[in-house]
Amino acid sequence: MAQLSDDCFAFGGALLPLAEAQARMAALFSCVAGTETVPPEAGRILAAPVVAAIDLPPETNSAVDGYAIRHADLLGGTDSLLPLEGRVAAGDGAPGVLLPGAAMRVFTGAVLPAGADTVMMQEDCEERAGGVLIRPGIRLGANRRPAGEDVATGEAALEAGRRLTPPDLALLAALGVTRVAVRQRLRVAVFSTGNELIDPPSPLSPGRIYDANRSMLLAMLGLLGVRPVDGGILPDDADATADALRRAAGRVDLVVTSGGVSTGEEDHVRAALTRIGSLAFWRVAIKPGRPVAVGEIAGTPMIGLPGNPVAALVTFAALGRPLLDRLAGAAYVPPPRFQVASGFAYRKKLGRREYVRVTLGADGVARRFPKEGAGIITSITRSDALMELPEDMTTMAPGDMAPCIPLALLHG
Repeated sequence: MAQLSDDCFAFGGALLPLAEAQARMAALFSCVAGTETVPPEAGRILAAPVVAAIDLPPETNSAVDGYAIRHADLLGGTDSLLPLEGRVAAGDGAPGVLLPGAAMRVFTGAVLPAGADTVMMQEDCEERAGGVLIRPGIRLGANRRPAGEDVATGEAALEAGRRLTPPDLALLAALGVTRVAVRQRLRVAVFSTGNELIDPPSPLSPGRIYDANRSMLLAMLGLLGVRPVDGGILPDDADATADALRRAAGRVDLVVTSGGVSTGEEDHVRAALTRIGSLAFWRVAIKPGRPVAVGEIAGTPMIGLPGNPVAALVTFAALGRPLLDRLAGAAYVPPPRFQVASGFAYRKKLGRREYVRVTLGADGVARRFPKEGAGIITSITRSDALMELPEDMTTMAPGDMAPCIPLALLHG
């Protein structure tokens, strides 16, 4: 008697490698978001580069409290006593010219006098009746912040396609930028599917569960700066599913569903996509998350994610996020990977990329989460990262190094 596979999605047919699936989406879809000029806001996507109209910093200034000097005036291997000529603090304006052979008292952020090329920290100096004693050893240009050191006039400070972050807002403010050209926010409809699903606080009855995926996906989309539209729960009904998806496609820029994309008799999403639209691809060689469908309905892109919460998270991060960025005009940047030592042995199928939930110890070792089912939500709330095992790997031993993606980087 043949042994049955323990893979609940195993059946015939070729699987699409993840990199090929991403490449197909990049070829099929393009930016659909218009542009507008608004005050900068975190999460918005730049539609054009921001070019600096001023130097940052605008003028050469001191990085410390201390004494501005001409490095050539120092005696070399011995102490130098320089007379003090003036004092300048941040906000005092241009202090004029530093006389040769003299020093000027300066404070952090103060504009340096013309001719000064070095600043000695006050802790390393000693004021005396004849001036200030400068000890030897300081390098030319120390503690001096040149004008334009951060960004020079005419330089592209931020590139088009960048999703603005709080540090970007700091840079824009420092450059005096109060309005930027950005992409308009996409509208994204999110549906869950399945007769077993209900929304809290409705009481549970036998065979029913609360819908978890919609809350997760709506929150992830909100963090990405789009306008999420809650489509609710679709019943396990072919006509109702097709009608709801058709109506949504006419109102939004992207349709996202979870569940109903496998091969069961009550899985109607993929069939509806094929019936009322076109299916670009289906079944990707990743675990968790093999049954994922991408296509379009009346010109509106759609991605159907698996129903298990872990698989929905992984497939949205691997496929939904690059698709969303493509449509929104953002430059998709894959999340960084960090090499971590494995604390466990593992075997996997050749040709499939797998994401293993792990916790990261203080010793730098990744330990596998003890429960691995794709429906176990605590495996993504109590894990720290996904260990990414590439297609050409089949075995991993304790101590082997493997790339990990922090889960926090996949949430938004």
